[in-house]
Amino acid sequence: MLVLIDHANIDEIRKLYDSFPYDGVTTNPSILLKEHQNIFHVLKEIRSFIPKESMLHAQLISDTAEKMVDEAHFMLRELGDDLFVKVPVTPEGLRAIRLLKKEGINITATVVYNAMQAFMAAKAGARFAAPYINRLDNMGADGIQVAKDIHDIFRIHNLEAQVIAASFRNSHQVLSLCKYGVGAVTAGPDVLRALTYHDATMCADENFGQDFLALVNEVEGTHLK
Repeated sequence: MLVLIDHANIDEIRKLYDSFPYDGVTTNPSILLKEHQNIFHVLKEIRSFIPKESMLHAQLISDTAEKMVDEAHFMLRELGDDLFVKVPVTPEGLRAIRLLKKEGINITATVVYNAMQAFMAAKAGARFAAPYINRLDNMGADGIQVAKDIHDIFRIHNLEAQVIAASFRNSHQVLSLCKYGVGAVTAGPDVLRALTYHDATMCADENFGQDFLALVNEVEGTHLK
């Protein structure tokens, strides 16, 4: 399972990459707004920092398929041909996915709220589909189950697309999808850090260190006698 960072703050991204080799960064207009900087300045800084093999996902905001295609071309010129262009699964977005796929452009279908949206996006040519787990839960649906359903549909119908689940409340949700075998998840820094942090681990590590120092002091004291 690929694990990506759903964030646009370069300092946080650097800190996360210092501790673990993540698979890339996903952004959207709401995440970028929090940085209060020129969008392409932020995206270029992220792209220049993350390893070449890491993915960068950035979202289109145009409202017609033709404008989406033009916007995608501009983004690719600015950020590189390996960019994953995020396209909403609106009727115009699905048409844009089909057009962009013909050009060999990497596409992530976004704002996915049900399995059939993801299925149609994959048939149109999307490589990833992003169901919003926490948002689905808040609407009374089961976000984890929707992501699992999408994963199963992709496999049943031999589609090349993968789930890239987003919008997580906690690390347990990520664990559930990891156990199920989904292709990718993207989460914020707090959830990502919680994937590997455990109080018991920190306590045990501290105790081992203290016991080692006690042993060293004991041995040194014996030698002095």
